[in-house]
Amino acid sequence: MKLSPNTSPLEPGDLLIRMHNLVGAAVDVTGLSYGQNSRWTCHGCGFPSDRAANDWLPFTSGRANAHAAQCRAAYHRLG
Repeated sequence: MKLSPNTSPLEPGDLLIRMHNLVGAAVDVTGLSYGQNSRWTCHGCGFPSDRAANDWLPFTSGRANAHAAQCRAAYHRLG
């Protein structure tokens, strides 16, 4: 698989978990490992978790994993 900015983006400083969707785009869970301070973003489709509703890490990682298991997007910038 060819690595692109979407399959292997730079790791943010607060990266907790990195998983990949069905076509290899990264889905990152970021924030803090304690409290209601985690969120996720898919680098394939660009869909983020609700930024206003930060959540506990177990819930955030579960939602990110569920998204990664269904997402087939591999956004590639043209040009």
